[in-house]
Parts: sequence; C-alpha cells; structure tokens
Amino acid sequence: MLTGTIVNALAVLAGSVAGLLLAQLARRFSRFLPAGSASMGQRLQTIIMQGVALCVIFIGISGSFKGSNTLIAILSMVIGAIIGELLDLDKRMHHLGDWVQKKTERLVKHNDGAPSIADGFVTASLLFCVGAMAIVGALQDGLTGDHTTLFAKSLLDGISSVVFAASLGVGVAFSAVAVFLYQGIIAMAASFLSPLLGDAVIAEMTCVGSLLIVALGLNMLDLTKIKVMNLVPAIFLPILLCIFM
Repeated sequence: MLTGTIVNALAVLAGSVAGLLLAQLARRFSRFLPAGSASMGQRLQTIIMQGVALCVIFIGISGSFKGSNTLIAILSMVIGAIIGELLDLDKRMHHLGDWVQKKTERLVKHNDGAPSIADGFVTASLLFCVGAMAIVGALQDGLTGDHTTLFAKSLLDGISSVVFAASLGVGVAFSAVAVFLYQGIIAMAASFLSPLLGDAVIAEMTCVGSLLIVALGLNMLDLTKIKVMNLVPAIFLPILLCIFM
C-alpha cells in the first residue's frame, strides 16, 4: 500500500543528499576560480530557483482546471483559511522546523544569512506535500495499489530536492519525513473513505490543492507572502462539500 510513498520519501532524501554534496563541492572549488565566479554561481542558483518556481506555478495552474465546480473551490478556500488561521498551522509548522533545527544544530553548522533548517523544511514540505500529485497519487496507492503517479512524482521531487537542498540547506532532507507521513496517512485512510472519494471529489481536491501550489510558486518568486500552510485544510473540504453540492 505504501510502496509509492516510500519511494517518494527516499527520492527526496537522495536528492537532498546530492544537493548538499554539490553545494559543498561548489564552495570548496570556488576559491580556485577567477574573481567573479562566486557571484556567477549565486546568479545561476537564483535563476534556477526562479525557473523551478515558474514550473511549480505551471503545475498548479494546470491542476486547477481539473475541478468543475467553482463554488466548491471558493467555499473550500474560505472555510479552509478560517480553520487554518484559527489553528495557525503555518506557525506550528515553523515551530516544528525550529525544533528540528535545535535538535540538529550540533550536527549542522548554520551560517548567518543562510536559510535556516526551518525555512528549508517548511518550503520543501509544502512543495512536496501540498499538490495534486501528492493527493491523487496517495489515494491511488491506497485504493488500488497503483504506484504510477507517485513514481512520477518521486522523479520530479528528487530533481527538485537537489536544487532546493543546494540553496536551502539540510532542512530539505527532513521534508522526506513529512512526505512519508502525509502521503502515508492519506493512503491508509483512503480505504476507509473510499465510498466518499469518487472522481468528482478527487477532481475538486486536485483543483484546490493546485491553487495552493500556485501560491507557493508565487512565494518562491518573492512576489507574495501567502501563509500557504494555513490554507491546507481547504484541500480536504471538498470531501464534505461534494456531498451537498
């Protein structure tokens, strides 16, 4: 049941390790490069991250067209925002990242001005967990044992984690745990919720989740500062709303 989820988590972990190694090699060899090469590396890192952010927005926009009931999407976002804000999930997620950082600060040297472990953990966890492929793939994994979607997601997440770990640090590696727990819980719960999860429900969940992916991409481009985590409850509300609408 959890084969696809396990592969996905391992792909994120492997990609993160590769990204951290590449970052270390780049720092070591930068001293031997001509003046100005370091700034060139930073510019390359920035433009790559911006390119990935645009791809994230594209994935979000594409998935948002899966839904057919605009009212369900609006109600899900409004009610989900209220629930998320009352629970302040964004703050709790950052507290979790800060806790991880405190537990690992002896193992990882953190430089001033560099992204914190919490930043990497939260950003990567949101990207890898909040999306159409995560939900649909986990549902397929749990309901039918079809791992195709999660295998494809594993490839994308593995490549993305190389870039993220190189720029955001070791916090990205810890997101593998979030991926495993999030998708694993959905997959295991899918069998119990199967009577409610028809094609229409999955389509609306995909739509709402994809809108959050667009928001995450905009945050990555520093165009907005949306607390995406506080909107996460909206993804699951179509399960209830589709019953009455």
